[in-house]
Amino acid sequence: MTVYVWPYVATRFDQCQYRCVSKSLPVLDLPGAAACCAPLSREPLSQGQAEQVAALLKALADPVRLRLMSLIASHPGGEACVCDLAGAFELSQPTISHHLKVLHETGLLDRDKRGVWVYYRARTQALASLAALIGSPAS
Repeated sequence: MTVYVWPYVATRFDQCQYRCVSKSLPVLDLPGAAACCAPLSREPLSQGQAEQVAALLKALADPVRLRLMSLIASHPGGEACVCDLAGAFELSQPTISHHLKVLHETGLLDRDKRGVWVYYRARTQALASLAALIGSPAS
């Protein structure tokens, strides 16, 4: 018995190629982050919060990743493809893709696959909660 599956595969491919691909971690859970002072100076972090923040800071501690975040966040439209970013570095495309993967897995970037290209955009909510956490201490 021969099963002809080409039309099914072709239609499924078209449906799947433009879906959003994201394994991002949730945004930092910092109760009272919008209060008068930064949470670090108001009360100690819990173990879980400290682990979340440490992962974000570790990802941003690399100069290439920090620059990638800046390039993506300031790119027209707020998103960029690897092909848009490669010219800014003297690194191979696979190395840049690795750094983007690290930023994505820590929850700092979202990504959207469009055909063969993957577009990245900064998760402004994650950056805002990180900024609120380490903001200026109370005077």
